[in-house]
Amino acid sequence: MTSATPPAPGTTLPAAVRRGYGLGSVATGSFGTVPGLLLLPYLTDRLGVPAAAAGVIVFAPKAWDVVLNPIAGRISDRSTHPDGRRRPFLIRAGLLLAAAFALLFLGPTAPQWLAAGWVAVAYLACATAYSFFQVPYVAMPAEITDDYDERTRLMTWRVAILALAILVSGGASPAIRDAFGPVWGYRVVGFFVAALIALGAYGAWRGTRSAPVRTGVTTSATFGDQLRIIRSDRPFRLLLTTFVLQALATGAMLAGVDYVSRWVIGTPLSATLLFVCFVAPALVVTPLWQRFGTHRDKKVGYLVASLLLGGGALALVLVRSLPEGVVYACVAVVGVGYAGAQMFPLAMLADVASRTDEARTRVGLYTGVWTAGETLGLALGPAAYAAVLALGGYVSSTGSTVPQSDSALTAIALGFSLVPAALVAVSLLALRAFPRSMYPRVTDDVQPHRTDDREEPR
Repeated sequence: MTSATPPAPGTTLPAAVRRGYGLGSVATGSFGTVPGLLLLPYLTDRLGVPAAAAGVIVFAPKAWDVVLNPIAGRISDRSTHPDGRRRPFLIRAGLLLAAAFALLFLGPTAPQWLAAGWVAVAYLACATAYSFFQVPYVAMPAEITDDYDERTRLMTWRVAILALAILVSGGASPAIRDAFGPVWGYRVVGFFVAALIALGAYGAWRGTRSAPVRTGVTTSATFGDQLRIIRSDRPFRLLLTTFVLQALATGAMLAGVDYVSRWVIGTPLSATLLFVCFVAPALVVTPLWQRFGTHRDKKVGYLVASLLLGGGALALVLVRSLPEGVVYACVAVVGVGYAGAQMFPLAMLADVASRTDEARTRVGLYTGVWTAGETLGLALGPAAYAAVLALGGYVSSTGSTVPQSDSALTAIALGFSLVPAALVAVSLLALRAFPRSMYPRVTDDVQPHRTDDREEPR
């Protein structure tokens, strides 16, 4: 194994690098939000695909990422590009992702099998390009700074910009679709989101050009050996389990926004308002979550954020009978929790993945497995919501409004509330077991770097 000098411990990054890195969230936020929000309704209510089949179409390309993401991490780990082994992937894969997304809603609407096939293939192309953007992007913080609090500051920028990207892409996309009508609405959304993805990819690539570059670090371990080592890493495994379950929960809620808006609330722009209430709090509370993590602890902050995320979702179980204003307030509570439940685990991932020199040789593989899990969760979320709709007897259509049964309306509500709340509750079991010794601020009598939690797994 060859080595290179890593950034000195305590490295503080220039503000321009933090902002530049955060711009990558424009791409990840837009791609992570809009398909989860509109792809399932496009399939069921524009193309007339049955809910169960639509759920499979939404899930299958993301399932491919579960296999591909660790491979993308391995490839980026072994890159020797002079601009850094991660940065070149941002611009190349980011622009390919933008092009593929523009094609997603441009396919035929009939016959149904051809229309569904177009969406499946285009979404598979999107998922493939996204793997090679997201995995190197998530790996970068572990390599460009070794400072515990600097990583939290870096994630603060990322989550704040992520919230803004979700607000713009998720809030504007339903309004754009409705403004341009059933024929061109989804197509315009495709071009709009493609432009956001391209902007975010370029911004992250350009903005991190002055970040510390680490080159020449490779490992002689085989791909299978590294996967086994990561699988035996208990802190990583617990953190990943927590994050994946919560990604599944938020994926289900995102998939339900359009259905709740149309069938439960039923007022103009309600889908956009739901998104604003979900995302806008993050613009305010993310710096507060950073201060909480700095003065208390990342794990404690993650626990509190998760309780708000799950509690807000649980309060929406009665969404069919709640006043509209109360629904928006509960969604805002979910949004406050969501901001912390994004920032803390990403900062904790960088700590886990770079806690030894040996671990740094496979940061990309760590993040590949991580993003594979996240992708699986976000893909299973809409699939789970589609399954709930199918169980409730939801009736698909090709643009016309058809009456829905009371059981279908109940399924719309429960998939949006009870299912996410239960998933968050289960995730807390894994988070509680996360080693206290990883974060010494939890208790004064625990040493910060206990050997049993920080040694490389054998």
